[in-house]
Amino acid sequence: MKWFLLRRLGGALFVLLALSVVVYAAFYVAPGNVAQIACGPRCSPAQVAQVSEQLNLDDPLYVQYAHFLQGLLTGRDYSTGTGVLHCQAPCLGLSYQSDQQVTELILAKLPATASLAVGAFVLWMLLGVGTGLLSVWRRGRPTERILTWITLAGMATPVFVIGLLLIIITVTALRILPFPDYVPFTEDPEQWAWNLLLPWISLALVSAAPYARMTRASMLETLAEDHVRTFRAYGVGERAIVGRHALRGALAPVIALGALDVGSMFGGAVLTESLFGIPGVGRELVDAVKHVDLPVVVGLVLVTGFFVVLANTVADILQAMADRRVVLA
Repeated sequence: MKWFLLRRLGGALFVLLALSVVVYAAFYVAPGNVAQIACGPRCSPAQVAQVSEQLNLDDPLYVQYAHFLQGLLTGRDYSTGTGVLHCQAPCLGLSYQSDQQVTELILAKLPATASLAVGAFVLWMLLGVGTGLLSVWRRGRPTERILTWITLAGMATPVFVIGLLLIIITVTALRILPFPDYVPFTEDPEQWAWNLLLPWISLALVSAAPYARMTRASMLETLAEDHVRTFRAYGVGERAIVGRHALRGALAPVIALGALDVGSMFGGAVLTESLFGIPGVGRELVDAVKHVDLPVVVGLVLVTGFFVVLANTVADILQAMADRRVVLA
């Protein structure tokens, strides 16, 4: 198990390094005046020259990337013209639109996105896995067909459609829920959960459908294996076979998909945050793209990649704990 963990952590570090190279090349080695793009269209020639100096754009490419990587690992200093500004590691650069450090800007928005991601993840896993289990348990019956239709409808419906319908029904017509107005958890935990209920449900209803389909398919595949037939031959009940033995073997693809989705969610659920007015990373990304704030866009892409890699590494460890055969692979 120790060597398995070391291999996975080493692989994760390699992927993160490769991601930093690709992201830097995609945004900073692109054709055109990178300093002008990063600074913005309203910058004077003197400001553009200052940004070019801060980004070390006159140096060779490998030196530019070395400064970029140094900022991520140890931090770096930026000349402001009248002094020196130190950006602590992990330094993702400076926003030339808001004059803020990108790391501080993202950290200020991350709690809202994390609240949305974690709550929706719990709901869609419960709904998705539960629906998939019920579909397998009632296979061959009308219940299975009804659940199949529901999951197909969920996969085909965009999240903003479900969100708008929930707002119209629960907020406007029935008035049983308030329109979401994000409140930090540290200020009022009850209002935090109450105001995030609609976004959680909207994301869960859309995201649960693939998990229901995958759980059903994996369970049916596991139930057809030889060891399950052996359990049946020894007289083990169907409920115990489905809930205790088959489910554990069928969870591996569900865990992998969940890691990918929750990692992407930490990069910002753009549509959901924009629809419900949640001040998270997704809305910040929309604003950064709209204002061509290049350092913020680069920082958000790197943060999204980091959480995806982190979530997949955790998923590998959970799969190894659930199925010891993974450790030997």
